[in-house]
Amino acid sequence: MTFKRPDKKKRRLEMRSLQLGRILRRIGIALGVFAGILIVGTLGFHMIGSPKSSVADAFYMTLITVTTVGYGEYIPLTTTAHRLFAGFISLVGFGNLTFLFTSLTVFFLESDLDLSLRRRRMEKRIKDLSGHYIVCGFGRVGRNVGAELLQTERKFVAIDSVDTQLAGSADRFPDLLFLEGDASDDDLLRAANIDEAIGVFAVTGDDSRNLMITLTAKQINPKLRVVARCHDVRNVEKLRRVGADSVVSPDFTGGMRIASLMLRPTVVSFLDEMLRSKHRVRIEEVAVPEKFAPCPLGQLALTHADYVLIAIRTGEDWVFNPDESFIVQPGQVVIAMASPAGRAVLVGQLKPV
Repeated sequence: MTFKRPDKKKRRLEMRSLQLGRILRRIGIALGVFAGILIVGTLGFHMIGSPKSSVADAFYMTLITVTTVGYGEYIPLTTTAHRLFAGFISLVGFGNLTFLFTSLTVFFLESDLDLSLRRRRMEKRIKDLSGHYIVCGFGRVGRNVGAELLQTERKFVAIDSVDTQLAGSADRFPDLLFLEGDASDDDLLRAANIDEAIGVFAVTGDDSRNLMITLTAKQINPKLRVVARCHDVRNVEKLRRVGADSVVSPDFTGGMRIASLMLRPTVVSFLDEMLRSKHRVRIEEVAVPEKFAPCPLGQLALTHADYVLIAIRTGEDWVFNPDESFIVQPGQVVIAMASPAGRAVLVGQLKPV
C-alpha cells in the first residue's frame, strides 16, 4: 500500500495544468499573429513607399504603427487606401499586443499566486500535524530517511537550506511537506511544529550543523527523540552531550554491514528483503502506555496476521518470545515484526482500557 493523492487534489492539479496549458497556447497564438502582422505590414509599407523606402524603413513603420508611439508617418501615406491599410495594421497590431501582454501577465500571476497558495496550504497542514517527524537535511541521506518514513506511513516535514534538494524530490515525494532554510533556526523548527513532533533527524552533511540542530531541538522540546548523523567519530560524544539520543556514523555503519555480509549473509539478505517487499514488513517497537493496566500476555492475545511478537524490553533486560504468563506493564516496549497495518493493530491492542 502506497500513499496516493486524494482524488480531489489530483483533479485540482489537473485543472491547473490544463489552465496553464491554455494560457501558453494563447501566448503562442498571439506571438504567431504578431509575427504575421509584422510581415504583412512590412510588405505593405514597402510597396507603399517603394522605391524610396527600404525594407528596414517599412519594418520600422510597421513597429511604430502597431505600438502607436506616434512618431509620425515615416513612410508618407498619400491616398485613402494607404491610410486605411495603416489603420488596419494599427488596430489589429495593438489589439494583438494587448492580448499578448495580458496573457503573459495572467501566466506569471497564476504561477506566483499558485506558489503562494501552495505554501499557505502547506504551512496550515504542518500546523495541524501531531506525532510527526522532522527531517533536517534532505540530501541523499535525508531522502532515504524520508522514503522509509513514507513506506511505513509516518508523517514528516523536511527542512533544507538548498531549495533544489526539496524541489528535486517532487517525483519521489509527491505530497512532501517541506520548509526552506537553516534547520538550526528556532523559528523554522517551530514552523515545523516541533512542539507536537516526536522525533528529529539531524542528517545534514555538516557535523557542526547537526550539533546545532540537536541542541536547538532539545531546548525547544526536551521530550522528543533526536537521531544525528556524524562523519567524524570525535564528534560523537559532543552530539550526545548536547542531547542526541542516538548518533549514527556512516563509516562505522558501513563497516558493520560489510562484516555482516561476510559473516551472516542470509540474515542480511532477509533484512534487505523486508525493505524491498511490497508488504513493507519491519521490526517495529510499540511502547506500553503509562495508564495501561498490567495484565498477563495471554489475556491480551497479542496475535494477528499482520504482525509477529518477537520480544518485550523491560528496562535494560529483554524477554524473547515471552510466554502467556508474562505480565505486560507500563514502560515496557513490545518488539514485533509488523507491516504498517500490523503496527496500528498492535498500538490499538495496547491502549489503556
